[in-house]
Amino acid sequence: MIEQFGERIGLAMAGKNPWGGGDKGGGDGGGDPPEDGGGDEPAAGKGDGPRNPWLPGGGGRRSANIEDIFKQRGPEGPRRVGGGGPRGPNFRMPERPGGKSWLPVVLGGFVGLWIIMTSTHFVQPREQGVVTWFGGKFSDTLSPGTNFTLPWPIQQVEVENVSEIRSETIPSGGQEKLILTSDQNLVDLSYLIRWNIADLSLYKFQLADPNDTLLEVAEATMRAAVAEQDLDTVLTGSGRAEIEQKVRENMQAILDAFRSGIAVQGVEINKTDPPSRVEEAFKDVSSAQQDADAAMNRARAFAQQLLARAQGDAAEFNNIYQEYKLAPEVTRRRLYYETMESVLSKTDKTIIEGGSGVTPYLPLPEVRRRSQQQAQPATPQQTQGQ
Repeated sequence: MIEQFGERIGLAMAGKNPWGGGDKGGGDGGGDPPEDGGGDEPAAGKGDGPRNPWLPGGGGRRSANIEDIFKQRGPEGPRRVGGGGPRGPNFRMPERPGGKSWLPVVLGGFVGLWIIMTSTHFVQPREQGVVTWFGGKFSDTLSPGTNFTLPWPIQQVEVENVSEIRSETIPSGGQEKLILTSDQNLVDLSYLIRWNIADLSLYKFQLADPNDTLLEVAEATMRAAVAEQDLDTVLTGSGRAEIEQKVRENMQAILDAFRSGIAVQGVEINKTDPPSRVEEAFKDVSSAQQDADAAMNRARAFAQQLLARAQGDAAEFNNIYQEYKLAPEVTRRRLYYETMESVLSKTDKTIIEGGSGVTPYLPLPEVRRRSQQQAQPATPQQTQGQ
């Protein structure tokens, strides 16, 4: 019907009669009778050409309007306008047996499918779900498996992986984090926090922002733990294990008091460096400390050697004393001979008792040296020189 209406508008604009029939005023195509008494002939002074139905009073006809055009539709479909146009489209939805419409059945199917899809929830083994009323008030927690709730939006479900170990690095982005030690020094320290969700309902509804709370608690406990250690302990790493354990325990105690639903799995210190502005001075101090430690180690080793020697001499003296108590004269003479032998063996002179025909002094080392020189064969250079 819309196509017919557009076609007739085009005919009217072209100056033709859009209603069909003859060219005179008394047409048979459903036009209205003339306004001057219903005669078949046109009024005097009017032309014999086609009349424009859209002009008011044009050609003795009244103007047609949209309501008149749409009134031409009957119960069996659109009527032919102007005597010869084709019928317009007549689309109707298929009917069920008995003459009823399929529309309620289709709508019911869509509603049932929507209820099933939004009411059934499959939760994986490592996950948990939290149910809320209209997305706001907490209702229940869903365990792993198949669960059923009221359809959306009455009840809404949010699923989280509660077994996943999550990590937070402090500070983020490689920034500098200065912490004060017990000896009033600053250390640049970075560390890693590993955690997971212990109670999903508390994690979602107890705190406004649990992640920010975790970071704030971690920083506060780390500063408190480092403040109890001196700089050397923190830099050398001898106290790292103690600091990590203390930070983890204090963090868990505070988070449990907040009922945050977070379980701290571990704390790991990644870096402990002096501040960048005084790093060179710290390196010099560290080098001097290493030299001092090396010197102290050498002194301790020498002291241990002296102590071991003294202990050995004391043990030897005790043994000699035991022998002396058994035979004093023999032991005394043996000690005398051993002592003189150890003393005279380091000199070049030999002293003997005087007697007839014996020279009191014999240069035995000189005689021995000459004897060795005479016994050695002459070298080629010595022969050439001679």
